[in-house]
Amino acid sequence: MEEWIPYCWGWASALLMGFSKTGLPGVSIPAILLMTEAFGHDAKLAMGAMLPVLLVGDVFAVCWYRHHAQWDRLWKLLPCVALGMVPGWILLNSLEEGNRLRPILGVLILVLLAVEIGRRWFDAQHVPRQWWFVLLIGSLAGFSTILAHAAFPVMAIYLISQEMNKHEFIGTAAWFFLILNLAKVPVYWQMGGMITVETLRFDLFVAPVGLVGGLLGVAFLTRIPQRLFNSLALILAGVAAVRLILV
Repeated sequence: MEEWIPYCWGWASALLMGFSKTGLPGVSIPAILLMTEAFGHDAKLAMGAMLPVLLVGDVFAVCWYRHHAQWDRLWKLLPCVALGMVPGWILLNSLEEGNRLRPILGVLILVLLAVEIGRRWFDAQHVPRQWWFVLLIGSLAGFSTILAHAAFPVMAIYLISQEMNKHEFIGTAAWFFLILNLAKVPVYWQMGGMITVETLRFDLFVAPVGLVGGLLGVAFLTRIPQRLFNSLALILAGVAAVRLILV
């Protein structure tokens, strides 16, 4: 019976991750912690095992919401993301150093969240179109996703600042994270000790549960009002930032 406990952690993680891809981004916040439990608190193995689960959710979300993606917002962001992934990859070679950087990432995300709240309060519509805003958002998303699969709060702030409706938000995020997570595969593979035979065998049993979460997310998105969706996405971005600081 005990041998199934890691799979239970993994199934719960995959369910939350699938739901977040198509329903409410941010409910996946405990997913990485659950996956870490499945691998006996081995953070590298947990991150390696999480990547195929993320990709299953990404592909499902892209198939469902592909027509809602706002590509003009993505093209200008992706080069900045690539720029941020390089130092993230360098620092991930030392996981201990990467862990020390997580509180800093959390603080930076909270600063971005404060900027977005202030922008809305003062009706500063020009801020999301500024080059420095796009550069900051993109590079921080690339950096944080390599270190901790933590690009969600950064992207939530960016996509909401672009005044997208909930379907455009999910469709654009789906394509963004599919591209981002595919780019991480060779990075994690070449590092060794992250994507292994053990993690892939585990993913064969766990990742399909993400599809169930994806279907639940689709049903949820059709029912949640736009204003509540935006508020919850920003609140969960803040929660994710606090988790980076405290965990």
